[in-house]
Amino acid sequence: MIEALPLPHPFASRLGSAVLRRATADDTDAVIALLADDPISAARGDVASAEDRPAYAEALLDILAEPSNDLLVVELDGAIVGTLQLTSIPGMARRGARRLLVEAVRVRSDLRSSGIGSAVMRWVGEQAAPAVGAAMVQLTSDAARTDAHRFYEKLGYIGSHLGFKYTVETA
Repeated sequence: MIEALPLPHPFASRLGSAVLRRATADDTDAVIALLADDPISAARGDVASAEDRPAYAEALLDILAEPSNDLLVVELDGAIVGTLQLTSIPGMARRGARRLLVEAVRVRSDLRSSGIGSAVMRWVGEQAAPAVGAAMVQLTSDAARTDAHRFYEKLGYIGSHLGFKYTVETA
């Protein structure tokens, strides 16, 4: 877990007061549901099947045990309605600049456009990045996520690179 992150972080959305906090093992099922709630994630296999739960639970514990990683959740009225993963990456490029990588940003589909995602991403840039000493925030977004691209651009993110992925065959 990234100790320097200013958490928990209360914020306002159009749906009321929410809090961004570090995930715990108790949040595993809610995070799995958020991944499965997304059609692109579901097409990749995030379908919230019971037999996959141990893998997700282990991944969450691995993320929280790694000092450069964190998994955060958004809680609204006692329910987990959003999540994201942050990774602090030291680098050589840009005169040794540290980067804060944002992954797996999800807001429950029926709550999108409520201000939750905007508040969380503003917090990432305005509070989390400076707290870890990052000179930039970076993220990738699936090419099919055109709504997400507009969302990030509206927040000031610039589509500057073309990303590539290589899937490693596992047993």
